Amino acid sequence: MIDLLSLSPVALVFLCMAMVFALWQGVIYADAPASAAKSAVKTASVALLALTALAAGGPLWLVAGLALGALGDWCLSRPTERAFLAGMGAFALGHLVYVAGLIPLGSFPPPLVPALALLVLGASTEISLAPRTGALRWPVRGYVVIILMMALAALALPARHGLLILGAMAFLTSDLLLSIEMFCLADGALRRALKYLLWALYWGGQALILLGGLAAMGG
Repeated sequence: MIDLLSLSPVALVFLCMAMVFALWQGVIYADAPASAAKSAVKTASVALLALTALAAGGPLWLVAGLALGALGDWCLSRPTERAFLAGMGAFALGHLVYVAGLIPLGSFPPPLVPALALLVLGASTEISLAPRTGALRWPVRGYVVIILMMALAALALPARHGLLILGAMAFLTSDLLLSIEMFCLADGALRRALKYLLWALYWGGQALILLGGLAAMGG
């Protein structure tokens, strides 16, 4: 675990600001239409996590992964297919950066049963998700493979890196919910409610990865 009071004052300020922007996004903008203000708030909530990692002297993989997440947030908040693809690419790169940072901390192979469950989940997207994605089918397939790699790398971590494991699983769950919200649900109360949940899981996952990555510096 990490002692937040051990962070530098600058890092603590960035972390508190990130929490404010995340709450702002979750309460005001989670179900709001696309706008420049929504993009700015959503992006700032994760960009400030990246600045927290930087100010705290965090490892490069942690700073870069969070920064790529902020870039992905900006792109995904814009209402065009081209921006969506750019956002997916930014998040995919971010996951690969996380994989590079997590592998040296882990002990492979990961536990068999959870790993098999993840692989089954990934395979199930061919039935439940791929037929609904249209022209985005291959980009979505590639993204599924990459986020599963990140989750498997997290599962291989020892228990002392529990924050990183929880963060990765929350991130994976948020992406699963996002795919359901985007490709499977019609407009309605359930879809609107899901947007609030997936934002909490996504930002919470990124925050846990930040804290877990900083804690991992201590061994």
